[in-house]
Amino acid sequence: MRGHRTTQADSTQEALLTLGRLVDQALERIRIERARAELAEALQRHLLPPQLPRVPLLDIAARYTPSHDGFDVGGDWYDAFLMTNGSVGITIGDVQGHDVESIAFMGQARTSLRALACATTDPGEVLRRANDLLISMGCGLFATCCFLTFDPRTGALAVSRAGHIPMVWANATGQSGIILDSGGPPLGILQGETYPVTRRQLTEPGSLVMVTDGVVEGPSCPIEKGLDEVVRLVRLGYDGDPDELAGEVVKVADLTGHCDDAAVLVVHYAGLPVAG
Repeated sequence: MRGHRTTQADSTQEALLTLGRLVDQALERIRIERARAELAEALQRHLLPPQLPRVPLLDIAARYTPSHDGFDVGGDWYDAFLMTNGSVGITIGDVQGHDVESIAFMGQARTSLRALACATTDPGEVLRRANDLLISMGCGLFATCCFLTFDPRTGALAVSRAGHIPMVWANATGQSGIILDSGGPPLGILQGETYPVTRRQLTEPGSLVMVTDGVVEGPSCPIEKGLDEVVRLVRLGYDGDPDELAGEVVKVADLTGHCDDAAVLVVHYAGLPVAG
């Protein structure tokens, strides 16, 4: 009887030691994954612009929130910069995947767009060249993107999209909606693609809002519903602080059930200057 009790105790102790080792291994894997996610998020934030340009008659604000999953970080980006002709180049995009490779590709895409915008101010041509350049790098990834140029002195707007979600807008006349312009395929899929350009003339004060799909689409929210909610928010806040509007729009991601990261870019225009 005494030997049986000793054997049972030893077995119990061995089982507890095994369980303890498994718990330690699981905690170590969690620690490594969390460190990987924190590193990826820090890398992504480092690749995003530290500040957006200040331009007369134009206010630009952005918001980015990481994945709700906590371990997956995607390749969403936004950017805005002055161009050689005095216009402002503004872009937002989303890279396929949720890993460090996606973030690296995001950095390549954002840098390529900036560099190519020094050679041409036509947004469709910028996307065409960026598409061919990214394919030539052989990364095997793709990205959706919206690239626009805007001259606040004249109100001239030119927009080109590469498979990306359309923009939302509202202005002082009470008009608002979704800009359903034509576009081309995502960047990085097929060589030699072309990207149509839609041109408009803005005269009234108003706001343009660009988002990534993590804001407006998810398991519990079709993209149409998400965009309608963004339209509602932009209609209410187009003439307010663009940073506050960006903060309200990015909250739409909480309604979608999406675990993707999310980016929002708000462009507020004060309207054509009054001739003196």
